[in-house]
Amino acid sequence: MPQAFVLINVESGAEEDIVKELKKIEGVEEAYFSYGVYDIIAKVKADSMEKLKDMVTRKIRTLSRVRSTLTLIMMEE
Repeated sequence: MPQAFVLINVESGAEEDIVKELKKIEGVEEAYFSYGVYDIIAKVKADSMEKLKDMVTRKIRTLSRVRSTLTLIMMEE
């Protein structure tokens, strides 16, 4: 089952709202505020790579006030 961490930059002051919205998306297991280069980190899981891609591109990146994302796919041993 594909999993990834999505590092998210948002407009200033939008962090709390975006974390709330992320937690409503099916497949988003965790979402946290972060200090540093990225504003939010989310752990996501999907049944396939195609569904993971769709979740990031169509559900997360399209949220209002999301500026950019960086997706880190987790590999299994």
